[in-house]
Amino acid sequence: MNFELTIAKIAEIKADLELILVIDNDFKHHFVQDKKLLKKAGFEGGQDETCLLIGENRLYVGAGSLESTALRTATASAMKALLGKNYKHIKVSTYTNKGCTYSLRAMVEGFILGDYTFETYKSQKNESKIKHITISLDEYNGMALDIEKASVQVHKAQIIADATNFTRDIVNTTPDDCYPEVMASIAEGMAEDVGLKCHVLKPKQLKKEKMETLLAVARASRHTPRVIHLTHKPKKAKMKVTLVGKGLTYDSGGLSLKPADYMVTMKSDKSGGSAVMGIMKAIAEMDLPIEVHGFIGAVENMIGGDAYKPDDVLVAKNGKTIEVRNTDAEGRLVLADVLCYAQQEVRSDYIFDFATLTGACVVGVGHYTSGVMGNSDEVKAMVVKEAKNAGELATALDFNPYLKKTIKSEIADICNISNTRYGGAITAGQFLSEFIDKKHTDKWAHIDIAGPAFVEHAWGENPHGASGAGVRLMVKLLEKLAK
Repeated sequence: MNFELTIAKIAEIKADLELILVIDNDFKHHFVQDKKLLKKAGFEGGQDETCLLIGENRLYVGAGSLESTALRTATASAMKALLGKNYKHIKVSTYTNKGCTYSLRAMVEGFILGDYTFETYKSQKNESKIKHITISLDEYNGMALDIEKASVQVHKAQIIADATNFTRDIVNTTPDDCYPEVMASIAEGMAEDVGLKCHVLKPKQLKKEKMETLLAVARASRHTPRVIHLTHKPKKAKMKVTLVGKGLTYDSGGLSLKPADYMVTMKSDKSGGSAVMGIMKAIAEMDLPIEVHGFIGAVENMIGGDAYKPDDVLVAKNGKTIEVRNTDAEGRLVLADVLCYAQQEVRSDYIFDFATLTGACVVGVGHYTSGVMGNSDEVKAMVVKEAKNAGELATALDFNPYLKKTIKSEIADICNISNTRYGGAITAGQFLSEFIDKKHTDKWAHIDIAGPAFVEHAWGENPHGASGAGVRLMVKLLEKLAK
């Protein structure tokens, strides 16, 4: 999809269709040209409500405000409404919040994210026909906009939205087509395309690095594990940041087998690792002045005669022993070793890990919100704030000493699940905190994306399936740190 910015008035631009946003039910605004027809059609201008006037070649979409979140979902809704239609070229005016060009970025993100479909496995495709969008700097409130600043925001929006869709594609790919070796190949190809360094550890190297908990999770699968290390290292970097992602390409639950219904959608258990790849792609293309390292533990958790078992005691890379009481709490075992390896390789100013770690997080905060945990209130607050600024939902979940006691083991240093059914997202986060060294203890945040990463219905700017959760959040945070 091509975007063109122009100073020409919207009426001067030739296109197949004009998109008009109705802001906060303001039907009196001069952009709204078809008041009688809209009333007749029953269009009330609610957030994301659409009305296509075919005879006029105009599409109206409601937006509750000029805030970025409202504009992003409104333009995404426009693209969804036009799916399957024969329009190829759209024109639209600029809508900004008091002249802030970040609003323009949100609009463009919405266009690209809303245009996304995953039809790899369909014999008949229903892909979007829209190829060109012309954006006029004819602004909603008549404000003068700097075309160069606006162009920068459009460019950033394209990079970030494309990286999000790249992530969505990986997550949506079936487990038979995306296993650890394939995930490593995707990372290598992407790294070559955008100029990242990529190092992949195979089983012999993982054994040498004493990643025994990761290897235990992987050993019943015919697909051997990989640990992927992506590096963005610009000259005169302002700081170092480490990202770690859970890349369970499929999770059967192991010997603690999931019920059949719960195995469906487990291709999404690689969402954390996929998000790290998407983030690395975006920051390389934006060339942010921060050294960023992305580590992904790519593993498949299956059953078989060689499967690790409840009652096993595993030794993590940092020497801590772990009593296994449930083989379906495998993601934290993979992350334990990858976190230790990441800290061994890089001493960072911040460490962020992404994982579809617990169903408990979905129970606690719902499908659409990520849970943010860690030892530092300041770091957690930073993640939550930039999530909101990027249009993602996140909330802090605080550690406490009483829940920490529930993962105590009588026969090992720690247990991989708690002895209570409550607070599972927090106890999983506290488990991971055992594998953060003293140098990084207050520089780390764990982001549980189990809720928003994969939802089986469309919501906001997101389609059915993978959302690419975490990509926009972290790119926005890294942009903030780069200033």
